[in-house]
Amino acid sequence: MTPTSITAVQEALADTGYVCGRDLATVTFLSLKLGRPLFLEGEAGVGKTEIAKALAATLGRDLIRLQCYEGLDAASAVYDWNFPAQMVAIRTAEAAGSADRGALQTELFSDDYLIERPLLQAMRPNASGAPILLIDELDRTDEPFEAFLLEALSDFQVTIPEIGTIKAPEPPIVILTSNRTREVHDALKRRCLYHWVDYPDFDRELEILRARAPEAEEALSREIIAFVQHLRTEDLFKKPGVAETIDWAKCLLALDVITLSPDVIADTLGAILKYQDDIAKLQGSEAKRILDEARKTLEPA
Repeated sequence: MTPTSITAVQEALADTGYVCGRDLATVTFLSLKLGRPLFLEGEAGVGKTEIAKALAATLGRDLIRLQCYEGLDAASAVYDWNFPAQMVAIRTAEAAGSADRGALQTELFSDDYLIERPLLQAMRPNASGAPILLIDELDRTDEPFEAFLLEALSDFQVTIPEIGTIKAPEPPIVILTSNRTREVHDALKRRCLYHWVDYPDFDRELEILRARAPEAEEALSREIIAFVQHLRTEDLFKKPGVAETIDWAKCLLALDVITLSPDVIADTLGAILKYQDDIAKLQGSEAKRILDEARKTLEPA
């Protein structure tokens, strides 16, 4: 059932373990209410993809994910033909002496041999209701694909030359994400409701960690969040996202860590930093310096 208020959206998402602020809940509610695609930009690991998964669980809808990459074209996103099966059918017809080429061609380009890619899947009728269509990391594609996507999202239909036009009986719930490695064209953004997903503040990130790693002791959770928040102020090639915070907490729990120390941090940096140059910056006394600064913020005023 679709949430009927902004608060209901927050509560429904929280039930799935996704904690968000009222601003993100508001734009999500409006996207559902108005049937508009939701365009989310932000650094990697801040929860853009996760909200699509949480919405699918909340609404009881299927999640269809189109993972974007450089060189992605319309055909790869919509459909393909099962060429090996088509070749088998052709050889079988030849062996049987079938001379009706028109009938064979009609059979070869039917739904039996059609491989549905994410965009076509999202246009099909679904017993559980319109699916969630996640178009993930759109900034990895190029402008021709954006132009195609603009048309597809305008009419919620796709055309297969051999079959014809397929139109969605009910428009899917569309969520697009971008890590902003390049600017997405304004024409596509105008079709969507827009929201920048930023790193959460201390209290919000602590709430997220409580939801995703509830077995962590409160004191350790607060140390983890304080350290990561200070780490994001450093000059790093890639600042750790919320996903890395959760991963690190789970790594520390697996090691039965009770409190942070420079040695523990040095041993587990690979959970929160993904570039060697960033890891090298925290060697020696740097980790201790950041930890000391983090602990000062946890001291009572």
